[in-house]
Amino acid sequence: MSVQLLPAAGRTAVPWKNGGGVTREILVRPEGADMSGFAWRVSLADVRADGPFSAFAGVDRILTMVEGAGMDLTVGDARRLVDTRYVPQGFPGGLPTGCRLLGGPVVNLNVMWNRGGSVAPGVEVLLPGDGVAVPAGPAVLVVALGSSAELAGLSLGCYDAALLSAQPATLRGAGPVAVIRVDA
Repeated sequence: MSVQLLPAAGRTAVPWKNGGGVTREILVRPEGADMSGFAWRVSLADVRADGPFSAFAGVDRILTMVEGAGMDLTVGDARRLVDTRYVPQGFPGGLPTGCRLLGGPVVNLNVMWNRGGSVAPGVEVLLPGDGVAVPAGPAVLVVALGSSAELAGLSLGCYDAALLSAQPATLRGAGPVAVIRVDA
């Protein structure tokens, strides 16, 4: 089993593709890929104002609100209310998406992947308590969304992440944790 710690403290805020906000990349494959060349990408985005999301043709995304009161999204012609934390919401990244904040800024966990690739990540948010099994897979990315968590001997603070490969592990924590199945 291998576990790689990805601390939140080392992430740099970079402007969104459309310049409307900032994002902090947790992990991308292939490593070092830019916004036009990733197979998949996981990040935390700060949404501070109403406005459009960046468009990503040929990309699907799963958005999970982790801080804030919520957003009223328009994805294509459909309206989607995102007003509950920790509920993954999937939608095509190429559709025009507009956002109206419901009560101030929000932070979203974003998982995006190229539709033409071989991977379609899954996102699950767990409330680990005393211990939850994280299944084995080619790779599993765990992101602490609340206070602290522990995975395979690593202590994770809020927004720290760990990339786990090859074997299952037990997750313990005091707050919600995102478990994202990815292709290493």
